[in-house]
Amino acid sequence: MKIIITGGKGQVGSECDQILRREHEVAALDLKELDVTDLSALEKVVKRLTPDIIINCAAYTNVDGCESQKKPAWDLNVNAPKHLARCVEKYGGLLIHISTDYVFDGKKPPPLFYVEDDETHPLSYYGKTKLEGEKVIREMTKKHIIVRTSWIYSIKRDNFLKTMLKLVLKNPQKEYRVVDDQFGSPTWAYRLGLQIASLIETGGRGTYHATSEGYCTWYELASFFLAKMNLPHALIPCSTASYPTPAVRPKNSILENQRLKKAKINLMRHWQDDVNQFVSNFREQLINETKGGIE
Repeated sequence: MKIIITGGKGQVGSECDQILRREHEVAALDLKELDVTDLSALEKVVKRLTPDIIINCAAYTNVDGCESQKKPAWDLNVNAPKHLARCVEKYGGLLIHISTDYVFDGKKPPPLFYVEDDETHPLSYYGKTKLEGEKVIREMTKKHIIVRTSWIYSIKRDNFLKTMLKLVLKNPQKEYRVVDDQFGSPTWAYRLGLQIASLIETGGRGTYHATSEGYCTWYELASFFLAKMNLPHALIPCSTASYPTPAVRPKNSILENQRLKKAKINLMRHWQDDVNQFVSNFREQLINETKGGIE
């Protein structure tokens, strides 16, 4: 099959590219190569490449930045999915769209979780735009898969794990406060890419949750990761209230992969197992790249 990946150089896009090009013809395009907010430019590319599948990994993912940069956030998170859905309806194919746990308000007490048909109620502008992006896709085409995921990390680009690694390598003795009352499931972008490939192979349609099994807090994730990296650190757990940010985050972001499990195609592993594998695969590279950035 011919596949276009928008946001193809990001965390999820890069992993999807690596996995899917083993068996498919893949064009992984970043925003410089394909401006998904420009319908005319988008239609030209889709018409020329005639993809069977478009995987939309392009998004404005700076959660705090969305609060002040509302227009670019809306353009990327709402208008772009609308344009892509229109292209699928006009030229054929399937749209796979990456969404987020932040479409929920997180008011369920952990360890309760959110399933695909739970009521949505985003707290942040980021969450609002991602939810609106989902809605326009559902309204415009039946030929879609929406994949909600959470707390993404990978060897590509910036993410929470890399941020913590940079801080600790720069100053191992310094005490860093990390939020310990927000719960979610850290998800390796590579594992998500495998799950997306499985949805393609099995002909999935509709909305799916795809996150790692189990859950933790940001503090627990950072502590576990740094311990596996065998690095000394002085992290201090703190509350959300003592670490204010421009955007309000849900306290509970735990998603249950209910539809994947019902279809017997859930490939997601426990978050600790994937962090272990991630460190095993990339420890030396992570340290060398981070030290190079510090120097």
